[in-house]
Order: sequence, then structure tokens, then C-alpha cells
Amino acid sequence: MDQTFASSGTGPGPGLDTRAVAALAEEVLDWRFKALPPAAAGLTVRQYLATGPTLADLGTPLLTLDAGALDHNLRTMARWCADAGVALAPHGKTTMAPALWQDQLAAGSHGITLANLPQLRVARAFGVRRVLLANSLLDPAGLRWLAGELAADPDFAFASWVDSVDSVRLMDEALRAAGAERPVEVLVELGGPGGRTGARTVDAAVEIAEAVRSAPTLRLAGIGGYEGALAHDASEGGLAAVRGYLRSLAELHGRLAGRYADGAAPVVTAGGSAYFDLVAEELGALPEAFVVLRSGAYVAHDDGFYRGISPLARGAGRDGGALRPALHGWARVVSRPEPQLALLDAGKRDLPFDEGLPEPQRVRGGAGLTGTAARITALNDQHAFLRDAGDLAPVGAVLRLGISHPCTAFDKWALIPVLDDASAAEPKVTGLVRTFF
Repeated sequence: MDQTFASSGTGPGPGLDTRAVAALAEEVLDWRFKALPPAAAGLTVRQYLATGPTLADLGTPLLTLDAGALDHNLRTMARWCADAGVALAPHGKTTMAPALWQDQLAAGSHGITLANLPQLRVARAFGVRRVLLANSLLDPAGLRWLAGELAADPDFAFASWVDSVDSVRLMDEALRAAGAERPVEVLVELGGPGGRTGARTVDAAVEIAEAVRSAPTLRLAGIGGYEGALAHDASEGGLAAVRGYLRSLAELHGRLAGRYADGAAPVVTAGGSAYFDLVAEELGALPEAFVVLRSGAYVAHDDGFYRGISPLARGAGRDGGALRPALHGWARVVSRPEPQLALLDAGKRDLPFDEGLPEPQRVRGGAGLTGTAARITALNDQHAFLRDAGDLAPVGAVLRLGISHPCTAFDKWALIPVLDDASAAEPKVTGLVRTFF
């Protein structure tokens, strides 16, 4: 029997092809991977790790992951979702790292969420069996490819979004032309005023659902949306806006009761990394609903935007547990042209800056900078402007930087070293995470 996205199982195994992930250890290292030194060239990932590299063996600029923080975040989020009674299909676009997807699935995630066709093709290359595309897929060539994937693999469960009658028509026409054998599951997307995509009213969403029911190549599988586009902080007004939107989503769920094929429990999905507590509160108890969160940034967390807005930083943790920042930048002081100005060798090409600038935390092997006046005030393409560190950051010193917004960090690095402990005196490299952007 063909699997559906809400099915309790998608065949044997951990939800993806572990052999394909394991094969990444045999990739030969070379100049393509800016995180690694020339000494790694010609070795496979496995061979290089066998040499016992440490952080000191790596150059700058650099981005690293902390193994302990990754493990903590995986376990913390899995426990939170289990306690809240909701499923998790983490947004894979955050990392685009199949090895991390494998860890998320092993920790209990229901599937992987993605945003577009190229990302979906990466997932299928690594055998991800259950995928939620949090977007509309209207490209005829992409729908033809998808139809082939669904026909070839009965264990592949897929669902995507539609937010207009036109979207439904275009999908149906393309899938008919492709000779689709399995209907494509779709969720009706509800948006909000000033938000991103999505029908702007519940009435419009119901009309879209009826169009789906009339399309032979599609199957109405549920509803979804994204509340994060309606607020950008945890203020009273921001939280109220999110709650109001989620209540509209609950209303839509009620309006569509009894309209789903074969009586399957409809998917109700929302929840980025900022307001998943409100999603659980407002939607978790909906009757006959399979509620799925799509939080993705939790796995790496950060020292900026999500540190301040994450529900687990706002007291939503059932055991008081908070997420830990797993991502760190490392940059070297290459110039001190003024007494209180130092230039570091990491810039916009290396570190995220769209949700806050990196923060200086410590000098490797030296002083801590948290709590001092030291701060980064700007990034150029290849440089960071560090002010007011003074003699704590002499030329040649390597600084550890906290970063904000992991979603724009991973895409700058094709290979990211994993450290056993980023706070240790001499961190050891225990892994290399491959990304595919």
C-alpha cells in the first residue's frame, strides 16, 4: 500500500538511506572545502578524522559545530514534542545536512520538511522516505519528476502545499500530462494579512480544498501555514498575532471536517523555531488531527535571534531545559590599525549577519570577552570590525564568535567540523558534516 505523510510508518529502517549517509565518510577532501587545511587534501573524511585533528590544526575563518550541544538539542526537542503530544518534521533547509537529518530522524522525528525542488532532490538522493514540502510545487518538470519518484517507491510519502485554485489547476494539469500514477497529497495553506504565502481567509481556503477534492491527481491531506511571518519578537502584541492566526487555522480545520478521503487523520502543520509552544497550545488538542511542527533551527540554536525568542528560552520547557548554541565562528585578528579597532578575517562570506552580528566570546587559549566592551560593529565581505577589545585581541589572536540565525550560516560551508567541546582548551575534531546547498 502506498504510504501517506500521516502514516504511522513508511517501511522498515530509520527513515532514510543510512548507507548513503555513511558513504560520505569516503568522500575525498580537497580545495573545495574551505574549513580544512591543505594537509587534508587527498585523504577521505574517514582517513582525515583518523589522524586526530584538533581545532588548532584548522585555519581561519571557520565555522564549527559542538557535538555535546547538538546531542543535547536533539534530545531536548524530542522530549518536548513527546510531552506536548505533537509530531516533529524538522525543516531540513536549516542545515541541508543529511547526517544531521539522520540524527533528527533517529531522535524520533516523523519526517523532514523542505522548501523547494532542489532540496527535495537532495533528500531523495539520500533516501528520505517522508517529506513535507512547505511550499507550492508548480514547476511541470518538477512535478513530472515527483510523479516518477512516487510511482517507483511506494514507501515514499510526500505532501506539499497549495494556496489558490490556480495552484490546484496547474498541479493537476502538470500531473495529468506526466501520467501520474499516485495522487499527490496536498495541504491547503492558510496565511495572514501581511504574511507570506497562503489563502488570506478561511472561506478562500475552504474553496481551495474543494478544488483539490475535484482534482483526480491530488489528495486533500490537511492544512498548514507559517506563523513566523506574522511576528518577529516575543512581545505581547507579537504573541497575540500568532495566537490569532493559529485560531484561524483551527477554524479551518473544523470547517474541513469530513471532507478528507478515506477518513484519514488530516495533517495540521505550523510551527517554526520561534513559536512552537503556541502551536502546541492552540492546535495540539484539535480533534482527529495529526499535528506536526516544522522547527528546524533548534538543532544548532544560536547566540542571537533564537536565543532570545525560542520558547525554551521563554520558559516553555517542561523540565526547564533550554537549547544550547552549537554553532561557533572562529576568526583571526589580522590588523589593529587603531588602538580600539581590530579587523578579523571572517566576513559576510563566512558568517550570518541578517538577524544580528556575531558576538565575540573568547580568545582561543586566552581571555573571555563576554561581559567586556568588545563587540563586532560591521561585516564586510571578508572582514569583521571588532571594537573595544584592546590588548585582549592582539594581532594573530583567534577569537570564538557566537552567531545569530543558523539558517544563514550552514549555506556558507560545504563541510563543517564537529568539535568534541568548543569550550575546551584544545577541542578535538570528531566529525565533518557535509552540507548540500
